[in-house]
Amino acid sequence: MFESAELGHVIDKETYKTEVPKLREALLEAQFDLREKSGFPVIVLISGVDGAGKGETINELYEWMDPRYLSTLAFSAPSDEESERPYMWRYWRALPPKGRIGIFAGSWYSTPIHRRIDGDMNQAMFDQHIDQFNRFEAMLVNEGALVLKFWFHLSRDSQKKRLKALEKDPRTAWRVTKESWERLKTYDKLQDVASHLLRLTNTPWAPWTVVEGTDDRYRSLTVGKMILDALQKRLSDTRDQNYPVAPPIFPKIDALDVLTALNLEQSLDKKEYETRLAQAQGRLSELVRSPAFRKHSLILAFEGSDAAGKGSSIRRVAAALDARQYQIVPIAAPTEEERAQPYLWRFWRHIPRVGRITIFDRSWYGRVLVERVEGYCTEADWLRAYAEINDFEHELAEDGAIIVKFWLQISKEEQFRRFKERENIAFKRFKITDEDWRNREKWDEYHDAVCDMVERTSTGAIPWTLVEANDKNFARVKVLETICTRVEAALAQKGKHDN
Repeated sequence: MFESAELGHVIDKETYKTEVPKLREALLEAQFDLREKSGFPVIVLISGVDGAGKGETINELYEWMDPRYLSTLAFSAPSDEESERPYMWRYWRALPPKGRIGIFAGSWYSTPIHRRIDGDMNQAMFDQHIDQFNRFEAMLVNEGALVLKFWFHLSRDSQKKRLKALEKDPRTAWRVTKESWERLKTYDKLQDVASHLLRLTNTPWAPWTVVEGTDDRYRSLTVGKMILDALQKRLSDTRDQNYPVAPPIFPKIDALDVLTALNLEQSLDKKEYETRLAQAQGRLSELVRSPAFRKHSLILAFEGSDAAGKGSSIRRVAAALDARQYQIVPIAAPTEEERAQPYLWRFWRHIPRVGRITIFDRSWYGRVLVERVEGYCTEADWLRAYAEINDFEHELAEDGAIIVKFWLQISKEEQFRRFKERENIAFKRFKITDEDWRNREKWDEYHDAVCDMVERTSTGAIPWTLVEANDKNFARVKVLETICTRVEAALAQKGKHDN
């Protein structure tokens, strides 16, 4: 894989002086078009061996392009805030918005590579990360991003010679550290690990370009021209960048589904409701204050029919919690900032650290519900969202998050009764809008979308809980008791692993 990057590529000074002005002009023009005319971000990964010129090349790009619309992210050991959240959280936060270029000096690949070289990660776990990264990059590309990945290579002798030259020059000596020389000793191991990684992540949607790093002029000119070529091709491509990545949804051949099978007549009288509610709130309060919970986070996602009682259920949950321990995130139409990022970005930014709780009043499932039904996204968008959502949730769960998802269901007749009640009660009028009545006209379409959502995203580890909500007392108690049961199970499972 690295043979073509050990051929001794060289660019002479005169050629370099001739090419750079033309390249700079074209890059600036492409950058302007990206900013003013496009709807996609550019993500540039710069990785490779020590001493191969990663930093120097990034500096050249800043010299050649408008630095106001570039961002460079260098990742070292995670901070306390980062280490208390899922591994990919800090990379999601660093993604550039549409119209901007983000350069990653080091990336999501760096830590698994170093851990694999040091023997802290076995092959199976390393390959799990690779699979995760491929799906992540596919999601970025499906969201419209242009992903460019460069691996800077040096032979062992070239790396040793370059480190010595950098160390000898007072202007660059700071770039060579004790760790640089230590990593030279593991050169062969790095080549094995990198070769395996590049082979499995050299995907059609985000391929690697291996660049020989011996000659500065060749390396910088190569990267600059490749970025320019990719930008120009993408900017001139007027085709729809979206495409379906899942088979279509097939209609049911009978009327039986997960919603019609619910018994919406279940109810609790006032006395039983108050007793069980207080008991469940007490259980939850103790669970989230226990030492075992400090290694977990709790994420609650509430979805449901309009007027099904999501807000009142959330209030009963919050009443059991310390206000310093949780936040409630209401999800409405995305802001301009959120629309400039991949769909899941605005949910990643609210993921709680360990020991904390986030309650989502509506959630990431809007893509396969309201956006699907109302036509706010393409069919390709919502078809691929099922797999992306499953990946998102399981990534959180593997990091210790306890995820509990609720769909609150009421009958069409009960919804009508509640809508009219809201119109007639002064302090509830704000809860009913023209949009609620419009959504009601698409009851059947939403019904189908919910059934598909449950079928495709109710996994063994993170199932949906369908709540019969015609009776608010029954619904609130079921929500609280379900949360308690799920948290207890997660803490018990963690205890078994610890023993």
